[in-house]
Amino acid sequence: MTETTLYDRNGKSVAYIVEDGAIYTWSGRAQSYLDSDRVYGWNGRHLGWFDGGIVYDLGGRRVGFTRQTCPCTVSTSPTKSTKSTRSTKSTRSTARTRPSFSSADSESSLEAFLLGAQ
Repeated sequence: MTETTLYDRNGKSVAYIVEDGAIYTWSGRAQSYLDSDRVYGWNGRHLGWFDGGIVYDLGGRRVGFTRQTCPCTVSTSPTKSTKSTRSTKSTRSTARTRPSFSSADSESSLEAFLLGAQ
């Protein structure tokens, strides 16, 4: 099973994406998911985009990275906890218009970005 680790701007591993697009935290919680290039919270809230190995917030600023796109050396990922049972996804909100993506970092951390999914 192919999984992709997501790192914050400091190279800390924060979450991982599984094959079906669900994004899990290391504690085993399905926090958000991908729908095409859009990132949604399990609550249906549109959070941002995943494009070219970079997670962008709603303002088009970089908030998360894959190993290949992270601007610094990445840390070793922690041991994964057992995945918890997923709750039912809420109806997705209408996605915002995709902004021009910036090379600037978001003011939000990747953890805070994913917590917006609650």
